[in-house]
Amino acid sequence: MSRRDGALDLLKWLALLSMVLDHLRYVGFSVDWLYVPGRLAFPWFCLAMAANLGRGRTHVAPWRYLGWLLLFSAVSEIPYRLFIPDPATLNVMPTLVLGLLVARCWQTPTLEARCLAAMALLVAALFSSRLMFGFFGVLLPLAALLVLRRPWYFAALPGVVCVAANQWRVLYGAAWLGDAVALWGLLACLIAPGLGWVVLRQAGRFHPPAMRRWAYGLYPAHFLVLLVVRQIAA
Repeated sequence: MSRRDGALDLLKWLALLSMVLDHLRYVGFSVDWLYVPGRLAFPWFCLAMAANLGRGRTHVAPWRYLGWLLLFSAVSEIPYRLFIPDPATLNVMPTLVLGLLVARCWQTPTLEARCLAAMALLVAALFSSRLMFGFFGVLLPLAALLVLRRPWYFAALPGVVCVAANQWRVLYGAAWLGDAVALWGLLACLIAPGLGWVVLRQAGRFHPPAMRRWAYGLYPAHFLVLLVVRQIAA
């Protein structure tokens, strides 16, 4: 993965599709089962981030990458709050910002980088309840980076982290009671990193449209589009 390839863009498009499917649950239709494919979105975005870091494309300007995430963290918050009723957390971008910091600083064996990573983890621990996917969501990009070039079965590590990031206590309790959506949701969390790993390794022959900087705008834009759909459907 030393150069841009179709597999990485395909993974990003699949993650975006999974996210949109997940958020269709808030439009007003009875589609609770979309929670299951929705569990794939966040780990796939984290894996795409890890792939970018692993390819060295962010070596020259890693802070530019971080800057775009910070910008769209702010831009996305209002559309997010307009669409999601009474959100308990911030939008997903701040979690990705902290996750990028931790993963990128792990790649840089300097005291300054280690201190910055420690600060990011401290912020994640202190404000875990306000971050979408919480403390373990911040760890997921690093977990994905650690297994990126390893055999497929190492994907179990980010799979477990993904379960922990997805309110596993609630999921486990519902699954224990036999709730089918919770059972499939747990399975989706566990296998999502492995499925993404397969896409990165095996889907290089696909060449979807490249996701460049303009793609950051799709996150706030999809909230506004779905908000309009909800208003029309009401």
